[in-house]
Amino acid sequence: MKKEYDFTNAKRGKFYRPDAKLNIPVYLDDEVRDFVSEIAEHKHSDMAQVVNDLLRSDMSLAEAMR
Repeated sequence: MKKEYDFTNAKRGKFYRPDAKLNIPVYLDDEVRDFVSEIAEHKHSDMAQVVNDLLRSDMSLAEAMR
């Protein structure tokens, strides 16, 4: 690394995008991954879709409990 950097021509927030969406990786335990994988294979779907469906179902249950 340099001792000093010249930021005189820098532009603050040049790469900032307020509407940017981040895809956050989710790490599943082995037991959960195997369970979801079996469902995905049975449904001929991918694991992401199965996880989203399960979470939406849980969201509906939690909303009903409010």
